[in-house]
Amino acid sequence: MTDLVIIGGGPAGMSAAIAAYECGIRDILILERDEHLGGILQQCIHNGFGLHKFSEELTGPEYAYRYEKRVIELGIPYKLGTMVLDITKDKVITATNAEDGVFQINAKAIILAMGCRERAKGALNIAGSRPAGIYSAGTAQKFVNMKGYMPGRDVVILGSGDIGLIMARRMTLEGAKVHAVCELMPYSSGLARNIEQCLNDFSIPLKTSHTVTEIHGKERLTGVTIARVDENRKPIPETSEFIPCDTLLLSVGLIPENELSRSMGVDLSGITSGATVDQDRQTSIEGVFACGNVLHVHDLVDFVSEEAEIAGKAAAEYINGMVETTVNIPIKTDGKIRYTVPQVITKSKDVTVFFRVSDVYKNVKITVKSGDDVIVSKKKVRVAPGEMESIKLRASDIEKRKELIFSLEVV
Repeated sequence: MTDLVIIGGGPAGMSAAIAAYECGIRDILILERDEHLGGILQQCIHNGFGLHKFSEELTGPEYAYRYEKRVIELGIPYKLGTMVLDITKDKVITATNAEDGVFQINAKAIILAMGCRERAKGALNIAGSRPAGIYSAGTAQKFVNMKGYMPGRDVVILGSGDIGLIMARRMTLEGAKVHAVCELMPYSSGLARNIEQCLNDFSIPLKTSHTVTEIHGKERLTGVTIARVDENRKPIPETSEFIPCDTLLLSVGLIPENELSRSMGVDLSGITSGATVDQDRQTSIEGVFACGNVLHVHDLVDFVSEEAEIAGKAAAEYINGMVETTVNIPIKTDGKIRYTVPQVITKSKDVTVFFRVSDVYKNVKITVKSGDDVIVSKKKVRVAPGEMESIKLRASDIEKRKELIFSLEVV
């Protein structure tokens, strides 16, 4: 029997392990399917990490190394090249690697920190054949930053997520011509700072309300047809434009990696595709916690680490028998606010609720109500789906409440 098993050795998994260790848990095991700790940060060689957590600007590998170094200093054991095949509701983990073969671990508590994956071309239903030259933005990032390969020289990027914006800059710096970044929505889904630093600074056009309607080429991509879309996101044929290119990069969304969560019976949110959790990041299965991008997609790795610390501390409390459910307050939203994390509050204590909005809104008032009582009211100049927001609730604010409703009003 192992006290705590953490699935995933990225920034979330390592941060959760360190937090649990600092709370007194010594019997910890991290299972990581890659050959190195660090997760996706290994290929994110650009800077911009750590501003919130360490008050300095780090590259992805530098940020990951700070946690890896701490894991090694504390002597927290980990298994690399290890694929988890199954987890039961009773917290029996089946995994495999080259050294141990197939093996099982009984855990008192589990933290899910598997991260997320990119949505692929097959989910987009774009007309055309299947030529070489079409990559997800993350795959292209790994080719360029870790393997030293250039995917192509004439590039179009579909989707304006942060990875797509960063790869627009990276491909330009490596000598490629990025013709355009096309975004289906009327706004970018990336951070404002990435739009400024990756597109505007390099004169790369961002075409909002545009999508790729056709792929051209047989053996190798020869070009794409793009078109403006209407308010229903349907292409307008008369606006079609052909762009010759040899590479199409897709940055069309990230999906939390929840196959293991689903198979073990964890309740998942239809909006985030991650688990539904309480303020301790505990899922619907007692003793199973989730954090990082497997729970909901984050903008900044600093927030991933902070959330993982919450899960690590809560897992330690669970193992030590300090769990106490005092309330049951579901959190609901009005639609303009898409979702919140957590989705339910089970303890009367201060809690920070993270949320995302469904559109770009200016001059707004965000309100937290219980019935007719206004608990918190917060004004913002601008909110956008690409940037996560948060509101802190005090224990005294939420005592004796039956539910909380988060709403947004343009003022």
